[in-house]
Amino acid sequence: MAENELAQKLNRRLVLEDADPPEECGGVQDTGGEEDKPATASADSELSAKLNRRNDINAGSAVPTNRANIFNPYTEFKEFSRKQIKDMESMFKQYDTGRDNFIDLMELKLMMEKLGAPQTHIGLKNMIKEVDEDLDNKLNFREFLLIFRKAAAGELEEDSGLMSLAKLSEIDVSTEGVKGAKHFFEAKVQALNSSSKFEAEIRAEQDERKRLEEEKKNRRAAFKELKSAFN
Repeated sequence: MAENELAQKLNRRLVLEDADPPEECGGVQDTGGEEDKPATASADSELSAKLNRRNDINAGSAVPTNRANIFNPYTEFKEFSRKQIKDMESMFKQYDTGRDNFIDLMELKLMMEKLGAPQTHIGLKNMIKEVDEDLDNKLNFREFLLIFRKAAAGELEEDSGLMSLAKLSEIDVSTEGVKGAKHFFEAKVQALNSSSKFEAEIRAEQDERKRLEEEKKNRRAAFKELKSAFN
């Protein structure tokens, strides 16, 4: 009985495959749902990947992918001027010899040696650990800025490697901040409105660019006048 049923099913499948597709179905044959399987499998895989990443973020073992996109040093580190942040960025890029937007252990080692405060291997690891918020054992630019914030707020040990970095760098905030520590920046923030200061610095940069462009234009005009005198 079972063999007869199986034979009937096979015969029906052969008839369906040999027959012309019905016009009202747009020429789509019954394939037993095989065409839907790859799309379904892909959707399930994508959903599974998203769920796994969300679990990692909730567990603290992953950083949301949009974090780098929303970081703005000028708005997050308002206690520093634009010039100070740019100085820190220049220093960061100077020692980011791998050009990967990170300072790893070996690059930090080179930095401390050039600053005249070499550290032991354990000392370097502890320096990174103190500001390594995403636990990747290297410093991104935001974590690099945290060093100077902590130094200015008096949150670093006086004999720590990070304090040595802040003191020995040529950035203004390191020398001013560690002397007056927390009180220095509290007074500075109270004395200046951060938003108006930010706007004033932008205007100053724009004025400087205009001045340079005007000088360039005048030099070009003078050169053309001199050239025409010889023609």
